[in-house]
Amino acid sequence: MAKIKKGDLVVVIAGRDKGKQGRVLEVQKDDQRVVVEGVQRVKKHTKVGQSSRGARTGGIETVEAPIHVSNVMLVDPETKKGTRVGYRTETVERDGRTRTVRVRVAKRSGKDI
Repeated sequence: MAKIKKGDLVVVIAGRDKGKQGRVLEVQKDDQRVVVEGVQRVKKHTKVGQSSRGARTGGIETVEAPIHVSNVMLVDPETKKGTRVGYRTETVERDGRTRTVRVRVAKRSGKDI
């Protein structure tokens, strides 16, 4: 599940929005779902109320609904197409200590994500 994170550019590979690209706005780890900008837009009916300034709120608004993580694929930074995600371990020396860090890598081009 950690292969896709908030802010990543993804492409939808299944469903009615297949082929669309967008940024990940939210990751819901418990449900294995992601909210993608401009994808899976649904109409939401909100109750009419008043804000603190007296302006009326409510009505029908269009919002992004969550989509399952298996229906999106990370976009390769080089080819701009969908790619699988791999990991590479690196040893980094920080503050006099060496640590191993996992770096996400695009399987299609081998570039860092």
